[in-house]
Amino acid sequence: MSFTIWRCKNSMDLKQFLELFNPLPGNCYLQVTTEPDATTTALDQRLQSVHGELRVAYYTQDKKSFEALNIQTKQQIDNFSKPFRALPRDHDVLIFKDILSKHTKPKQLLKIAYTTLANAAHIVIMEKKGVMDIPETLELLEEYEFRSANSIEVLEGYDLIMAKKLHMWGNGL
Repeated sequence: MSFTIWRCKNSMDLKQFLELFNPLPGNCYLQVTTEPDATTTALDQRLQSVHGELRVAYYTQDKKSFEALNIQTKQQIDNFSKPFRALPRDHDVLIFKDILSKHTKPKQLLKIAYTTLANAAHIVIMEKKGVMDIPETLELLEEYEFRSANSIEVLEGYDLIMAKKLHMWGNGL
């Protein structure tokens, strides 16, 4: 990637972040973001090391920055009222980074997330510190049938929540 807006203060931040994920060969992760950064690059490298794939749904109107994004599978969404595209049960982890609070239909994004995640897959919500109402987000995840939601402190400057889609719970998809 030729640009990085946000940088970790130290490599320990990124190391702790990557320890949240245990990709297996062939795993597919999706990051839905307003700005690819060091987390995007690190996840891509981690997945490539196990022959997995990182896909990025990039909310931007800037065609140049989208084209500069060095990810094999990417989609550009130019409006915060539009959903991202994803096939059912196609992803092992979905990461919303700085998008859930900006999107005009965050509940629609959670519905798509539930559908696109494989059974026993994880959803991660990352927002800059102070943007996300953590208790409200935990309740919203529960409402949309994500279980075992936890707030985790691993990246300085970011609030992070991780939850799991469990087979035969709630929607049962």
